[in-house]
Amino acid sequence: MSDHNPFRFSLQSFNTDSPANWRALIAKTEDLGYSTFFLADHFLSDGPALDATYHPPQLLAAVPAIAMALEQTTTLRVGCRVFCNDYRHPVILAKEAATMDYLSGGRLEFGIGAGWIKNEYDAVNLPFDEFPERFERFAEFVHGYKAFMSGEPLEIAGDFIKWSGFSGTPSPAQSPYPPLMIGGGSKKILTFAGQEADIVSLNFNNRAGMLGPDGMNSGLASATAKKVDWIKSGAGDRFKDIELEIGAYNTIVTDHPGPTAAAISDALGMSAEDILSHPHCLIGSIDYICDELQRRREAYGISYIAVLDDGENNMAETFAPVVARLSGK
Repeated sequence: MSDHNPFRFSLQSFNTDSPANWRALIAKTEDLGYSTFFLADHFLSDGPALDATYHPPQLLAAVPAIAMALEQTTTLRVGCRVFCNDYRHPVILAKEAATMDYLSGGRLEFGIGAGWIKNEYDAVNLPFDEFPERFERFAEFVHGYKAFMSGEPLEIAGDFIKWSGFSGTPSPAQSPYPPLMIGGGSKKILTFAGQEADIVSLNFNNRAGMLGPDGMNSGLASATAKKVDWIKSGAGDRFKDIELEIGAYNTIVTDHPGPTAAAISDALGMSAEDILSHPHCLIGSIDYICDELQRRREAYGISYIAVLDDGENNMAETFAPVVARLSGK
């Protein structure tokens, strides 16, 4: 991977106030030159179970929403950032991914993670195992995903995945499989991602099972540099072929970055300087954000940026000048 890897940008959506507005958002995302439209993979609505995590509710189920977005568009890539490995039977998820890529002519990006919002598991009586077991189950699925996409006869006898006597179908349009994004923030996940992923999504270490200061601190500039080193250690010579992605969760276009960063830092017990340099934040003018993204690409190798649309912030249009300038679209 080169420090001059071309920039790509994605828009991630959680909510919409109507089907028509959601379809309009997807069309706008494609027209404005974003590479990818992402869903997340959560199912809780507003209520005390999710309120305690500070995570936004998600209106739409990921798989049918991705399929409909692919059907509506012609060039836009679509995917999930990222599927939770525990929420579906693994062979069903693999077949759904292969089907969406096959029918879209090869525009699926497939993201997977080990799961982290304990309250979401608890709310539907899904066992939330300790991280080592969740990780092993997730790792088996990654290998199973690649085997399924090969179309070869499957004989897998793992601790969690036991598939035999059939081949994966349909064959995806992309070879050898839709690009595999692995998301996470722990050393174990990111080292494994270096070994297996095409795209690594740098995230917080969400060990707390909720959003908050612990996660934000785990994504500071120095911590992000360490995460990139973990990916490198897993990847070895293949690191040059890996695309590094990150969510800019606090993206605010403003001519007054100092007071804006100070307000966020006060709420989190961090310094304004930490917020302004935080790899998961982009706060400043369009010129500043473009310069800062190029600086971060040189510092970390990150060239794939996700910004969030909450149904009200008009982020697709607000951030579009950055997309146009840095992606050349």
